[in-house]
Amino acid sequence: MAPADLVFTRGPIHTQDPARTRASSLAVTGERITAVGHDDVRELIGPATEVVDLTGKLLLPGFQDAHIHAVFGGLELAECDLTGTVGVDEYLRRIREFADAHPERAWITGGGWSLESFAGGLPTRHLLDSVVPDRPVYLPNRDHHGAWVNTRALELAGLTKDSPDPADGRIEREPDGTPSGVLQEGATGLITRLVPQRTAADRLAGLLRAQELLHSLGITAWQDALLGSFHGQCDPSDAYLTAARDGSLTARVTGALWWDRARGAEQIPELVARRAELSHGRFLARAVKIMQDGIAENFTAAMTSPYLDSCGCATTNTGMSFVDPVALRGHVTALDALDFQVHFHALGDRAVREALDAVEAARGANGRRATRHHLAHLQVVHPDDLPRFARLGAIANIQPLWAAHEPQMDELTIPFLGPERAGWQYPFGSLLRAGATLAAGSDWPVSSPDPLAGLHVAVNRKEPDTTDERVFLPEQRLDLGTAVAAYTAGSAHVNGLDDAGTLRVGHLADLVVLDRDVFTAPPEEIARATVLETYVGGRRVYTAD
Repeated sequence: MAPADLVFTRGPIHTQDPARTRASSLAVTGERITAVGHDDVRELIGPATEVVDLTGKLLLPGFQDAHIHAVFGGLELAECDLTGTVGVDEYLRRIREFADAHPERAWITGGGWSLESFAGGLPTRHLLDSVVPDRPVYLPNRDHHGAWVNTRALELAGLTKDSPDPADGRIEREPDGTPSGVLQEGATGLITRLVPQRTAADRLAGLLRAQELLHSLGITAWQDALLGSFHGQCDPSDAYLTAARDGSLTARVTGALWWDRARGAEQIPELVARRAELSHGRFLARAVKIMQDGIAENFTAAMTSPYLDSCGCATTNTGMSFVDPVALRGHVTALDALDFQVHFHALGDRAVREALDAVEAARGANGRRATRHHLAHLQVVHPDDLPRFARLGAIANIQPLWAAHEPQMDELTIPFLGPERAGWQYPFGSLLRAGATLAAGSDWPVSSPDPLAGLHVAVNRKEPDTTDERVFLPEQRLDLGTAVAAYTAGSAHVNGLDDAGTLRVGHLADLVVLDRDVFTAPPEEIARATVLETYVGGRRVYTAD
């Protein structure tokens, strides 16, 4: 055999291949792995071979994110960034500083504030008015299911106490009915239609900014969970297509085309046309994203029983199903027949059930197809629905970082779910024991895109570096090998990359090198590991300074 282009030696190498889970050497020729083994692989080292000594390090398959909004995350990195803090004074300082630094901006935009920072998760327009009274401000929260706006933005949108709530959202109000400064779900579109659109150049710059960050975290592929126009937000599709055509897209990306929930089956031919138009090189738009419900913290996640109020009494609110459940079955059946993967946002237990019902309808009508439908978020899953994932071949797309005790969980979620339903949250272990295939993602910019942080929480059910010793539903913890599989082979399966996600001969050389072997370190130190190098198709796309 001819000498390899690249050889990793003196492992450990975690292959994610059941036939050989650990190795010490691996060879790459061109884009693909040509040998996995031990000292025998060294025979492939020639005069021009690059040799990487792994002593004290760990080689893994490249991480893949099965649910992310990369372009939006990259755009927000250049705007008013409110992440990384929960202090109201710090929010206001950053907003004022950003506005002062950008007098040319007609609107102040950005986001990332946390619901836990405000009583009931509801900031006011008056707080924003105190720092930016003369220009409109629009700031989505960390979950991107609601937004904080100032009085000027409300005035420009013509929103008053007489303005009705949209069918798919809610305007939070002061006692007299005047909009208070928070818009939930579809109500955000009342403002975003006025916000200046980002240009094509902005979107491309956002994608490349995001790609650089994601490669630095060991991510080699992802599924972008929203390609289309949503509540007035820009469509990021053109950025991917441009980057795929000019070669600047170094990651492998699956795109999920947005299902317009205000329309029905008449949009399916358009989705077929967009799939053909947008697929090029490393970018393939072969999924459709259906957002079936909202989030628990603002009581829009669809539940099988009502939310509780602050006194622990049942309300009349069971959340929102954005797509009629009966119509959903027909839509998914039609999409499945056209070989589309359906990527569901399903957070409440009713939304999970409705999505599974739709997958079951498609299976009944079309038989088993290689469409790999997946349900993302899965915050609350009714125990009766756990075995349905394996039976239907529906993939559980988990966001591990959310499965921990923190103020948003303890103050804004658990009290309003009640003890029984709160115990059904993020049931990773139960899904695994029921035979479900797990994939993993971040939902960035909703939360950190760092897979190592996600692995830490999946294994420990505690946030990294927390002083809170409580373990969130400890029976739902995953072992590290299973969690790594979700971020590699599981997400590769979701993304249709059957020749990635494991390190075996013939597979793509999508690789990440960590600074330590996390399998031999204490579980509470997983998040302390760092990425040293990332490779896509044998080409180094990131190296730590």
